[in-house]
Amino acid sequence: MTIYALSSGPGLSGVAVIRVSGENAYHVLKKLTQGKMPEPRVATLKKINKIDTNELIDEGVIIWFPGPNSYTGEDLVEFHIHGSKAVISTLLASIALIKKCRLAEPGEFTKRAFQNGKINLLKAESIADLISAETEIQRRQAIEIMEGKSSRKFNSWRQSLIKILSHIEAKIDFPEEALPKNIIEKIKKDSKKIIEEIEKTLNDKKVGERIREGFKIAIVGPTNAGKSSLLNYLSQREVAIVSATAGTTRDVIETHLDLKGYPVVISDTAGIRDSKNEIEKKGIKLALKRAEEADLRLVVVEPKSLDFTGFLKDFFDDNSILVVNKSDLLKKNIENQINKMDHVFISIKNNTNLNILISKIKDKLKNKFVSNENTLITRERHRNHLEHCLVNIKNFLNKNDVQDYDKAAEDLRLATNHLGIIVGKVDVEEILSSIFNDFCIGK
Repeated sequence: MTIYALSSGPGLSGVAVIRVSGENAYHVLKKLTQGKMPEPRVATLKKINKIDTNELIDEGVIIWFPGPNSYTGEDLVEFHIHGSKAVISTLLASIALIKKCRLAEPGEFTKRAFQNGKINLLKAESIADLISAETEIQRRQAIEIMEGKSSRKFNSWRQSLIKILSHIEAKIDFPEEALPKNIIEKIKKDSKKIIEEIEKTLNDKKVGERIREGFKIAIVGPTNAGKSSLLNYLSQREVAIVSATAGTTRDVIETHLDLKGYPVVISDTAGIRDSKNEIEKKGIKLALKRAEEADLRLVVVEPKSLDFTGFLKDFFDDNSILVVNKSDLLKKNIENQINKMDHVFISIKNNTNLNILISKIKDKLKNKFVSNENTLITRERHRNHLEHCLVNIKNFLNKNDVQDYDKAAEDLRLATNHLGIIVGKVDVEEILSSIFNDFCIGK
């Protein structure tokens, strides 16, 4: 089927782009326009008409991309039209009348690009990440993956494992011929090198996932400490209801922010206290869970809730900042109680020291977002497959007996498959090619 969809953002705009991809794309173009067809990849101004009445829909720029030299690898046409709702809906309705055309599913253009070998799975994912990027650091990471930073490394490991596997497969096929000593030593050396590199990659403190998903900050503390007010201040809008009534916040309220260039997800949680109310108790349970999962906890207290020893014992560590709110109401010096903790005295009401708090948060973010050339993982699935790959390579190295060649080969197959799944390429024929290229099978 030929697919079509609005590729630019919805809503009023100066220009909107509608894409059509598939074997009938050229037929669609001929049906909607008259006269000479556009030259490939040349922007051409043409009148676009309804196919049933020949009534003019709009005059716009058309770009024709014959396959396979297109984004999807198929015949593809782009209609650059005026971005009003009426023009867009009328053109889409006209395309819908053409046989073997249907509205594209979410992400289907990129899916076809992957299926037709135009991009690998990592690049497909990075395109989605680039589209949804909200901060500069997210944009840079998506671009790096699009340029092949991760796929080159994953494919390099995979090719090395395929080479090793080809030697093992040859030994299985020709058991009477012993593997040369230098080959055995190279197998061990290359395997250990891949293990070291994968372990180094996995030991990245999950920077890639943090950048992509956002640094998780949980605002926790007793009731009426000013947690919701702090969330509203950081968000610069009324996200949470603020009330003097204790227990107002019962669910987790979450907002995504660009905090000084860093992507963060801040959660306001229910005030922690002993409660008999079932709904509030569930909210407190959610608050405790969110605090455990957070990359950073802002532990908010105020002068009336300074007896917080038990609370801090459970939640205060290097990934926490103690925030003493309503500091203007403090009647005694408590520095001695909290001098071992990373803390700040603030007053949201009087706008006191909030800039210091934001600086402290930013410093924590800097430490978490320290990136280097080994940051290759941006999604949990990448990490899971790399971990399984590592286990399989280690299992392979632990097999020393001649009788274990079959099992060793299976360990390597599994390892290469896990790497192949990451980039979206699993092909056993590559192993056969490597055998034929490197060994004289017919001797």
